[in-house]
Amino acid sequence: MAGNEQKKTGSVHSLKHQILAVFVVAMVLALVLITAMNGLFLEKYYTSKKIDVLLEAKEALEKVDLSELDEEDADLDDEDAIRKLFGVDDAVDDINRDSSRNNLAWVLINEENSVSYGWGENERWLRTRLFGYAYGLDDMEEDDVRIIRSNDEYSIQQVSDPFTGMDYVECWGELDNGSYFLVRTPNASIHESVAISNRFYFFVGLAAVVICGMLVWFMMNRVTRPISELTTLSQKMAGLDFEQRYESHAGNEIDLLGESFNRMSDQLESTISELKSANLELQKDIENKIRAEERRKEFLDNVSHELKTPIALIQGYAEGLKENISEDPESREFYCDVIMDEASRMNKLVRNLLTLNQLEAGQDAVVMERFDITALISGVLQSMDILIQQKEAKVVFDQKEPVYVWGDEFKVEEVVTNYVSNALNHLEGDSQIEIRVRKEERTARISVFNTGTPIPEEDLPNLWQKFYKVDKARTREYGGSGIGLSIVKAVMESMNQQYGVINYENGVEFWFTLDLR
Repeated sequence: MAGNEQKKTGSVHSLKHQILAVFVVAMVLALVLITAMNGLFLEKYYTSKKIDVLLEAKEALEKVDLSELDEEDADLDDEDAIRKLFGVDDAVDDINRDSSRNNLAWVLINEENSVSYGWGENERWLRTRLFGYAYGLDDMEEDDVRIIRSNDEYSIQQVSDPFTGMDYVECWGELDNGSYFLVRTPNASIHESVAISNRFYFFVGLAAVVICGMLVWFMMNRVTRPISELTTLSQKMAGLDFEQRYESHAGNEIDLLGESFNRMSDQLESTISELKSANLELQKDIENKIRAEERRKEFLDNVSHELKTPIALIQGYAEGLKENISEDPESREFYCDVIMDEASRMNKLVRNLLTLNQLEAGQDAVVMERFDITALISGVLQSMDILIQQKEAKVVFDQKEPVYVWGDEFKVEEVVTNYVSNALNHLEGDSQIEIRVRKEERTARISVFNTGTPIPEEDLPNLWQKFYKVDKARTREYGGSGIGLSIVKAVMESMNQQYGVINYENGVEFWFTLDLR
């Protein structure tokens, strides 16, 4: 499927290139069509317009009356004769100007061919040609003459003149005043105009293709850029990446589509985020249930193990007393002491477990208050003075100034008691315990150091687990259950404080922090 999708994506052509290709093909076809139309119809159209010009010239020549002149004026060199011929001074200028502008040559002769007037080159030849037309004396072959239009007033024809070697469009006939006229224009100018027009259209069309192609390319960039951005945005959304947004401004419906994409992206991101959160919560619930089940099993195993020994001792010594194994009062007293010690140990274990369970379950609410940690430590040391003397420990606590901190005073006292008890039970060497309170920027760091054997590094991460014991025999010796440090962990985490242990060459330091503010 992935290969097919890549193949489909690779075969897609750019919309910009497609539109540009369509435009260029359309322009080229238009250019070819214009050239073909010019070649096929321009000459005919041009000829029809020339015929109109010839007829207009005929209408102008209608105003010229050669009958007003006699043979003495036939050469028309006299200015008065010309005025007489055209009736007004500027009439001759008008007809000559029109003839020059339209590339016309014409000639007029009277009925007797005794008086003539004309314009253009080869006037004498035109007079002879007109006389031949008028009296049927023309000797041109049929292939050289093609009649275009003919009636009683005039005849329009396309001729090939052997004298000049050129083709002409001619109009000749008899005017109402009895004069004969011949007006013609070279056909070569028509061919040349068509050729020039075709070349002009070709180069103009080619330039138009290039210029318009650049304009189309520019416009397509503006049009397709938002579409390309939407394509990229949709691909990102398909890959569950909702960071990208539509930012272009096309000024049309594409902007509305882009805004819809942005809203859809936000909604998808929100929905997927909610689904992920729900999934994480579900996973956490499953993991918590699994861990809770594992903790429950572990807890039952540890409690069973911890209670097994004292219960066995109590049962054994109680049976001994019942059966009077020893009648010696001192032995019976020893049996009773053992039973009491083991019962006390069991009672302490149960109380610690209840405390730890309340802390971990959040049932024992934390009461934050401001108190003097120096006074609290001094009170703990005073209450444990008998144990300190029994251990012959040297306790160093030099802090005399009050240090006020925030926390649950009762729980902090339990933490300090656990740390000091732990230090007393692991004293070696100089049998020294050093308690410090050090102020930092926002917190107070309380540490309890005791001389002795450092804790193995591999055991450090496990010290805070329930029922974990580094030296089980020694722990049993002083009545430890492996729960004290777990209580410390639960108390510190309930107050969002730090705690830890550090090994030194001559001992071990346990520490925790409390807020000063």
